[in-house]
Amino acid sequence: QVPLVESGGGLAQAGGSLRLSCVASGRRYFATAMGWFRQAPGQERQFVAAILSGGMTYYGDVGQGRFTIFRDNGKNTVDLQMNSLTSEDTAVYYCAASWLATNLASTRVYDYWGQGTQVTVSS
Repeated sequence: QVPLVESGGGLAQAGGSLRLSCVASGRRYFATAMGWFRQAPGQERQFVAAILSGGMTYYGDVGQGRFTIFRDNGKNTVDLQMNSLTSEDTAVYYCAASWLATNLASTRVYDYWGQGTQVTVSS
């Protein structure tokens, strides 16, 4: 098991920023890829961003140009900096870890998931 614990969610105003953090504990080595997904009520889980252990990043359409993913391999953490938030960004955000480095926009390649953190953006 690779317990993943997210933090940093909460309430933000439209146009504001939030930074989410995720820490992976329980293992001495880290996953190949760590990613962020989000899920709004009644919608499917949506890819936000992913980062490989070597630092290569991938972004979904929702975060392109506004969100930045960071990773600290030494601390087993991955952060998501979200800027220029809109009400459409309101969702539960999940951290995930995968031993694969391909098809990272798919939930199916991720082996471990956090419990999620709520982000609410008021307009």
